Amino acid sequence: MTLSTSNLLGIKDLQPDDIRLILDTALQFKDVLQRPVKKVPSLRDVTIVNLFFENSTRTRISFELAEKRLSADVLNFTTSASSVSKGETMLDTVNNILSMKVDMVVLRHSASGAPHFLAKHIPAAIVNAGDGINEHPTQALLDALSITEATGGLEGKKIAIIGDIMHSRVALSNIYLLNKMGAEVTVAGPPTLIPKYIKEALGVNVTYNVKEALDWCDVANVLRIQLERQNQPLFSSLREYNLVYGISRKLLDSLKKQIVIMHPGPINRGVEIDSDVANGNESIILQQVENGVAVRMAVLYLLANREG
Repeated sequence: MTLSTSNLLGIKDLQPDDIRLILDTALQFKDVLQRPVKKVPSLRDVTIVNLFFENSTRTRISFELAEKRLSADVLNFTTSASSVSKGETMLDTVNNILSMKVDMVVLRHSASGAPHFLAKHIPAAIVNAGDGINEHPTQALLDALSITEATGGLEGKKIAIIGDIMHSRVALSNIYLLNKMGAEVTVAGPPTLIPKYIKEALGVNVTYNVKEALDWCDVANVLRIQLERQNQPLFSSLREYNLVYGISRKLLDSLKKQIVIMHPGPINRGVEIDSDVANGNESIILQQVENGVAVRMAVLYLLANREG
């Protein structure tokens, strides 16, 4: 089987079969990562550039590790140490890199739609590592793999996405994926951080009561407050946010069941989630990190080996 697309621009563009293929391939690579020798020659002689126009630590390291585990040749590019700081456009930058015979570009950009723009102008395969407040497809895929491992599947599962929905590309990619795979989704958080259109446009449930969401769900995916994307104050204080919308041990202990806790990171401990929850038995946050490498290996492998 091959993917139906030559790029990974977003979950919105994927078919359910594409998602299943990526997750199945990721499980095979996860087995590889348990071996004493964790490297395979699958992408030998394939050159991949990590093009990060926006700060990132976890995603960039995860992609780089995935590339090196596949034996690809890797170029790392950050704007602070490049000609972009001198005024060079993204297209000029990429064309210069492509002249070095690069096969694949992993792109993170603060502008929504940047990977789609690039895909129309260059022949290399594009992987979206996060574009503005639009999508973060590999995060949704690794979240899906983590949910599947923790609960046995996606279809029919109840997933609550809690926090700053409005500014989160993780939330959007997760909603697209979970809807395609037959899960139910509820978003929860302050009214100022949940888009007004979301219920009608994306087919999700909406609640402003976090306990209500936790009582309903099998899995809670907790998002951080993205202060860097907010142009104005949307709640009174971080302390108030924690008291009303934060996930605490007391809140979890008040539920009549045990649920799975996830977080895409970086975690603001004591704001959206308390440390004893992030480190607790319900948490699969470290499994998400581990699954990130396997999922990104799967995406890169499938795109590099796609015929046509």
